Amino acid sequence: MLKQFFDLERRGTTVRTEVFAGFTTFLTMAYIVVVNPVVLGAAGMPVAGVAVATCLSAGFGSILMGLLSNYPLALAPGMGLNAYFTYTVVKTMGLPWQVALGCVFLSAVAFLLLTLAGVRQLIMNAIPHSLFAAVSGGIGLFIAFIGLKSAGIIVYDPGTTVGLGNLTAATPALAVLGLIIIAALQARAFRGAVLVGILGTAALAWYLHPGAIKPVSYHLTALASTALRLDIPAALNLHGGVGLSLVEIVFVFLFVDLFDNVGTLMAVTKRAGLVDADGKVPRMNRILLADSISMLFGALAGTSPVTSYIESTSGVAVGGRTGLTSVIVGMLFLATLFVAPLVQAIPAVATAPALILVGAMMMGALAEVQWQEPGEAIPAFLTVILIPLSYSIANGLAFGIVAHAVLKLVRGKARASDWLVYLLAILCVARFIYIA
Repeated sequence: MLKQFFDLERRGTTVRTEVFAGFTTFLTMAYIVVVNPVVLGAAGMPVAGVAVATCLSAGFGSILMGLLSNYPLALAPGMGLNAYFTYTVVKTMGLPWQVALGCVFLSAVAFLLLTLAGVRQLIMNAIPHSLFAAVSGGIGLFIAFIGLKSAGIIVYDPGTTVGLGNLTAATPALAVLGLIIIAALQARAFRGAVLVGILGTAALAWYLHPGAIKPVSYHLTALASTALRLDIPAALNLHGGVGLSLVEIVFVFLFVDLFDNVGTLMAVTKRAGLVDADGKVPRMNRILLADSISMLFGALAGTSPVTSYIESTSGVAVGGRTGLTSVIVGMLFLATLFVAPLVQAIPAVATAPALILVGAMMMGALAEVQWQEPGEAIPAFLTVILIPLSYSIANGLAFGIVAHAVLKLVRGKARASDWLVYLLAILCVARFIYIA
């Protein structure tokens, strides 16, 4: 039955290979069960509830992707999107996390409608691939900067804005040790290096400071603290002079999620040899549909947007070629539900190194930018540098889109078919004027 449903023989794989690939992918992305609750916990969300919601949404999304699209793509709450949720939507805009979840839900509804109408495909064709790569790299820097700040390695300096912290203090020293552990394991191609590094650093922190360990609950009922807590009416009716906030939030969630999916999709399908002769990915709409539904489910469960993971390539590298790999990943995330609430005992110093090195891994996408070509390099650079320095994915993305449109115009390469690019650029300029 599995061979027929997932078309294993035609893709040159077996059930055993797919199961092994599923375990490999799971190990490389299981760190999200620990990191996502810490990031969203900074927004005031219940850590245990977010941990359960993370496992549940990752399990649901990965299984749905496997069954609906038959691709080895695993899904979970996205790094970068969770940082935007916490540090921009909640902390900068001042929205309660319940309202922010409402915005995620509305974004997911918009994604679903745009996918069914084929608009997401239009956007994918209008935006250059170099901007996809630049957003991924910029988010990597953003996440790494948050990790460095959380660890006390980078601190505020009145003279230079930022400076190096006291590395002999307990927290920075422990974070540096965690960095060394994860980096060493990754250098030796150890599966699950990030997860092992987090747990190892946490164990050392508990040993050095036994009093820091707080009793934690061990109940799946923790999900009730985040599930269905979204405030959709408030998300539709934002007050306090931020009337365009919903538009901006939906805009950023849409583009970052779309860029994440496109970049991940191309990397995974190319590695697996599943791209058509003309370079197109079959059943693209099914992939986007699974992504939209998973994001909708994640908002209801109580977590930031769910998206596909580049770590899926680790499963492909060991032979994963079908959706069975994703189904196995999803089942493993569901099994993790029974220990997920315990992550609230893991200190922030243990997750900071993971944020830094996950950010480093996201920088690889920048190799796809043609840096010798100013038309690509300038928009990409502005996107990459402004995301971390302005502490906003929206700002970097907007600068990149406007720069791309302007340079295309002045070089005489604008075409009637580029209308969507210029519409987006005008909206970005209007946003900057509104902010000012």
